[in-house]
Amino acid sequence: MAGGSTSLVADQDDSRSSSSSTDSPVPVDNEESDFFLGANDSQSSLGVPNFQDMQVVDDVCRAIINRLPNEILISIFSKLGCTSDLYHCMRVSKRWARNVVDLLWHRPACTNWPNHESICQTLNLDRPYFNYSLFIKRLNLAALASDVNDGTVIPLAVCSRVERLTLTNCRKLTDNGLIALVENNASLLALDISNDKHITEQSIYAIAANCKRLQGLNISGCENISNESMINLAQNCRFIKRLKLNECSQLRDDAVLAFAEHCQNILEIDLHQCTQIGNAPITSLLAKGNCLRELRLANCDLIDDHAFLALPPQQVYEHLRILDLTSCSRLTDAAVSKIIDAAPRLRNLLLSKCRNITDVAIQSIAKLGKNLHYVHLGHCGQITDEGVKKLVQSCNRIRYIDLGCCTNLTDESVKRLAHLPKLKRIGLVKCSNITDESVFALAEAAYRPRVRRDASGLFIGGEYYAPSLERVHLSYCINLTLRQPFSATTFSPSVERHRKVC
Repeated sequence: MAGGSTSLVADQDDSRSSSSSTDSPVPVDNEESDFFLGANDSQSSLGVPNFQDMQVVDDVCRAIINRLPNEILISIFSKLGCTSDLYHCMRVSKRWARNVVDLLWHRPACTNWPNHESICQTLNLDRPYFNYSLFIKRLNLAALASDVNDGTVIPLAVCSRVERLTLTNCRKLTDNGLIALVENNASLLALDISNDKHITEQSIYAIAANCKRLQGLNISGCENISNESMINLAQNCRFIKRLKLNECSQLRDDAVLAFAEHCQNILEIDLHQCTQIGNAPITSLLAKGNCLRELRLANCDLIDDHAFLALPPQQVYEHLRILDLTSCSRLTDAAVSKIIDAAPRLRNLLLSKCRNITDVAIQSIAKLGKNLHYVHLGHCGQITDEGVKKLVQSCNRIRYIDLGCCTNLTDESVKRLAHLPKLKRIGLVKCSNITDESVFALAEAAYRPRVRRDASGLFIGGEYYAPSLERVHLSYCINLTLRQPFSATTFSPSVERHRKVC
């Protein structure tokens, strides 16, 4: 029976082939026949390719949004700036929810107590749809700082992948709460506990033991953190790049020396008002910190010229951009000269209240040329017009300059400063020798004529460059009149003028 059927099919195929030249109609192609377009069953030998064809047709019929890869969807969702939009997207479908949940929980908004309570309740559900605690990478409780305590943060201890933790001004927080947060977060990269007065060395030891990848630490104003715990931290957390130790007057040289020795990739360090820090750690930070970009030493009274003169000769620190030496009153022209030679690409230099520096130091600063953008020389009373002239001549990209209380300066200095093309702010507080001429010079420079030609080569007149000057501080300049600095015709409306007469 089977053989007969096979023979019959073969005869039919032969007859089709032999009758191709006759007038009989051409048979329908297989792709268009009802048989192949019909639903396949288990008796057909063509089931697999036919099923694949059906899948292609089904995929074409799907909406474009449903055919996008997950990576594209996530990229689209990341453009949404409002969390409520992300929330609504999460409720569209299970697939969308899986792609949105990470974005929605990456940085939960703990900006008020109802939000905080809702987040804590969700994180501690018995059977959550997602493991939300694994999505949280950033936690910031600064908006609730005044009432944050150990009970507030302990429910958040289930979050084990936090990378940035901000607890600024949480004065009621103690070691118990902070240790609970950090001991389960080996991926922590940045921690800000500035002004958390009850944090002690116990927390620092816990951070050193558990957070080996730490890169940024801010303990400004934490007076109860011991010197020894910071040495331990430096030895264990060797990837630290940013360190703020403001007002930690309990820290001594050996703590900073430990960071210079073990954390040689430091980019920024702030030692503002660390009053026990002397010359040796500063020399070490510079000599060993090849990546150092920002060094702030304001009010470090013990620092003198030897901190910089002891640097290796001929060594250049190309990366150093910001140096703050405010109120380092022991520094002289020799230190400034060495600094400029060692860091020729300084952009911001603060020397206010360094009362021993003179025009010799200003001539050294002038070597920075176009690199210098911000210079603070307030209370440097020995500076004269000659120094300012040299500075303006060489450094024509200065945006901000403060010469407050430089009482030897006259109108000549201000007239030169007025021609700086990018100058935005200038401080002249208590410069008692300047007069109305300085004000007019600044005003005239704000309206520099723009010279250009039209298509025919003729000069176009009546055009001016947009003024860059934003603020002029003239408080206690006693030789100015009351009227002229505030005249509507003197400065452009965008310029702030500050003037007081004592």
